[in-house]
Amino acid sequence: MADTLALIRESIESLRNSEKKVAKCVLANPSAVITSSITELAERSDTSEPTVIRFCRKLGLGGYMELRLNLARDLPSSQYIYENISDGDSLAGIAGKVLNAHREAISNTLTRLSLDDLDLAVKALQAARRIEFYGFGGSAIVARDAYHKFFRLGIPCAAQDDSHKQVMSAALLGPGDVVVVVSHTGSTKDIIDSARIARKAGAKVIGLIGSENSPLLKECDISLSVFSQEAALRLAPMTSRLVQLAIVDVLFVAVAMKNFDETKERLDRVKRSLVDKRY
Repeated sequence: MADTLALIRESIESLRNSEKKVAKCVLANPSAVITSSITELAERSDTSEPTVIRFCRKLGLGGYMELRLNLARDLPSSQYIYENISDGDSLAGIAGKVLNAHREAISNTLTRLSLDDLDLAVKALQAARRIEFYGFGGSAIVARDAYHKFFRLGIPCAAQDDSHKQVMSAALLGPGDVVVVVSHTGSTKDIIDSARIARKAGAKVIGLIGSENSPLLKECDISLSVFSQEAALRLAPMTSRLVQLAIVDVLFVAVAMKNFDETKERLDRVKRSLVDKRY
C-alpha cells in the first residue's frame, strides 16, 4: 500500500476545499492525528466529522480509524509501539517508563476527574433497576470486570461485548436502567450506536471514555474521562485501560458503601459460597 502521506499529497488537488483543510492538517502534524479522535481532528481543521470521513473515503480508506492505523504504520518511529519507548531501552528502562506512565495517568485522572459527574454516576448505579456494561476488545475486559464486581451487590447486571447483543439488550432497556459504555477512543461506531439506542429506550448512559472530546460523549448522560497520554495503536491501549479499571473500583466501592449493612451481608454470603471451592 502506498505511503499515506504521499497519497494525501497526490490527492489534495482533487479534494473539496473543506477536505483540503483536513488534508493540510494531517500533513502538518501526522503524529498528532494518531492520538486524536475524529472530533478533535475536525475541530483542529475547522471542519466537521462528516468532512473528515469524506476525506478518508476519498483516499480509499474505510474510515478515520484506518487513517490513524496507516499513519502509525507509516511513520518511521518506534515510539508508537508504546509511549516514548525505543528499541534501545533496557528492560529496566521499559519497566520504568511503562509503570511511570500508569502512575501519571492515575494521578492526572484523580486531579481532573469531575467529582460532580462521579457523584451522578454513583447515584444512577445505586438506583439502577438493571445495569448493562458494554465494551469491545480491551474495553470489553473493563466491562466484564465491572460486571464481576457489581453483580455481587444484588443488582441485575450483564456485560455485552458483541455488537448484535448490545443493540438487542439496549432496545429492551427502559427508564430506571443504566448502561455503562466503555471505550478508549469514544469513536467506535457500534458502541456509539448501542449507546444511542439505550438512551432512546429511556436508559441512563454513563460513558467511561479515554478522551474528553469524542463522538460517544454526545450519547452519554454522564461521562467519566480517563486522562492518559497514550499513543499506542499497534498494541491494545494499556494505560487508559488500567485507569478505567481503577474508576470501576471507585464506582463499585462508592455504590457498596451507600448501603453498607446490606452490602456487607451480601458480600459475606458470596464469600461463604466460595469456601468449598478452595483447598
